[in-house]
Amino acid sequence: MGNAAAAEVAPKDIIIDDLADPVLTPEIIAARQGPADFPDTLTVDEVLARASEMTGGLTDFGPEDFKERLCITLQAWEEDEGFTRGGRITLLQHAVRVMANRLRIEDIVKKHPEILEVKIDRPLIIAGLPRSGTTHLVNWLARDERLRSLTLWESEEPVPSIQLKEGEVDPRLQRSAEFWAAFEQMLPHFVAMHGMDASHIHEDNELLFMDVNSYNWEWQSRMPRWTDHYFAHDRTSSYLYEKKVLQVLTWLRGPNRWILKSPQHMENLAAMKAAFPDATMVITHRDPVAVLQSLLTMVCYCDRIRRDPVDPIGLGKLWADRIERLLRECLAQREAWGPDQSLDVLFHEYMGDQEAVMRKVYDMADLELTPEVEGALLGYLNENPRNKHGRIIYNLKGDFGLDPDELRERFKFYYDAFPVKKEAC
Repeated sequence: MGNAAAAEVAPKDIIIDDLADPVLTPEIIAARQGPADFPDTLTVDEVLARASEMTGGLTDFGPEDFKERLCITLQAWEEDEGFTRGGRITLLQHAVRVMANRLRIEDIVKKHPEILEVKIDRPLIIAGLPRSGTTHLVNWLARDERLRSLTLWESEEPVPSIQLKEGEVDPRLQRSAEFWAAFEQMLPHFVAMHGMDASHIHEDNELLFMDVNSYNWEWQSRMPRWTDHYFAHDRTSSYLYEKKVLQVLTWLRGPNRWILKSPQHMENLAAMKAAFPDATMVITHRDPVAVLQSLLTMVCYCDRIRRDPVDPIGLGKLWADRIERLLRECLAQREAWGPDQSLDVLFHEYMGDQEAVMRKVYDMADLELTPEVEGALLGYLNENPRNKHGRIIYNLKGDFGLDPDELRERFKFYYDAFPVKKEAC
């Protein structure tokens, strides 16, 4: 493999001109309303009772400190005035599912205590700003079959509820594929921003939902109560819980050297170090103004199925504040990882020479780059050029009322620490 630049195709420009006042299809109207047979408010006890029913009567949730966070979460959803009934129900159903996942994790560990002796060996962890290449990087490196990775469908339901027959398709995969196919049918431009193929490699912060400490709910609701509580408490115990889930997944199917990724890890570097002290940490960095315009467009586009009104201006203010908190936490915790175990990757350098970055990562992780692995990685780049599904055209100031120059002044502390290339916004 030579020093090729990032693969790219001639993009089809996509302009989403109805962010503030979206065109509502019958499917989106139905999603806003939600199913008639599910309540739009639940207490902590009601969520846990439904999870128990989903698992056939399991009742042991393990350590119960998560209940306070679940209570805060439910309160925060109640306080989100722009939430549609269907939007709130979607998250309540998600809460029930992840609590059912927790029950199954505790049950399998109780039946097989040897799981807690499974070694998670020198994981390769990718952190970085949202929209900074982390998804591409983890899916690319996961082509190395010596690394254990987490598919989307497996992250959603880590423990099988039934015993599969040989050759039978896992119903967890089918459920995930059907859900995301319906989602992308409602929102056809979403695939150009962040495709959710059930078999693709996903973020491990999905596992943090089981300890009610995943920031992904912030992408679906405006919940400052939860965010403030999250930052006010140490998150190490939740990453240790994630480690237990990884031990279960490794016991179910190896190997035991994982490749993991999440933007949320960027603000939890100290907790990650405590949970995975022998890991290799790769942190991607991108112009936060470019990150904001991308993530805001994606979140706002999805908000049409869960918010009324959509309120792009309010969304812009919320996420400008949230990204600043993430960046400041990253700088405050960066020294948790020394130069012998960590690598900072600038987005423009990664896009300019992906193979050079790959070699640096492999060297630091002490992974041999065999001809077979090299060929598999090259194949992924050829199959997945940049802008494969079209290029979104952004309008940060027009859509969200945010001035790029003012944001760059606000984020000067980050530019001073990491010399990312300032992108056109």
